[in-house]
Amino acid sequence: MSTARCRVAVFASGRGSNFNALAERCVDPAFSCVVACLITDDPSAPAIAVADAFEIPVHVIDAGPRRGRLRPGAEAEIVQHCRADGVQLVVLAGFMRILEGDVLGEFAGRVINIHPSLLPGFKGLNAQRQAFEHGVKIAGCTVHFVDASLDGGPIILQAAVPVKDGDDVESLRSRILSEEHRIVARAADLFARGRLRVEGRRVLGTED
Repeated sequence: MSTARCRVAVFASGRGSNFNALAERCVDPAFSCVVACLITDDPSAPAIAVADAFEIPVHVIDAGPRRGRLRPGAEAEIVQHCRADGVQLVVLAGFMRILEGDVLGEFAGRVINIHPSLLPGFKGLNAQRQAFEHGVKIAGCTVHFVDASLDGGPIILQAAVPVKDGDDVESLRSRILSEEHRIVARAADLFARGRLRVEGRRVLGTED
């Protein structure tokens, strides 16, 4: 039985809070994953400082000027970096570009995303604000497999966060983020240990 740890590429565009949480877990040599690299589309992203702190290689991608999209050829470049770093799993942790081709092809069934709502509700940007303004009593976050749809791939894990009477968007966002940190590492671990299997839209193997 192999004891090799699953090599993870984290894609992030911002401060890298979920990236930091996963990297902290990976410091433990008994954890099933190790972060092989950070991929970012922003050369000023605070996530780069996180990578430096953990001595994780960084690849800054010229994503092009179109917001939310990657320029032609950018995904092929990302795939080359991931291949060179021996990546087995891709974790999208606040990556603000849509993947449409090469990455999803190369890593079919091996790309997961953390989204700050209980999908399928409140897809897209500013999900916490969407939930708050809608008046939900339970918000939360979701880790799901990524496919060609918008936040629509099979759901791996979810965590519920009650909305309190005294909440505003920022306090709700903060409590959701704490749950994101927990379930993104849990999902990566389940994947790395070969626990997950997809049947239709159901992801099985997540129970303890």
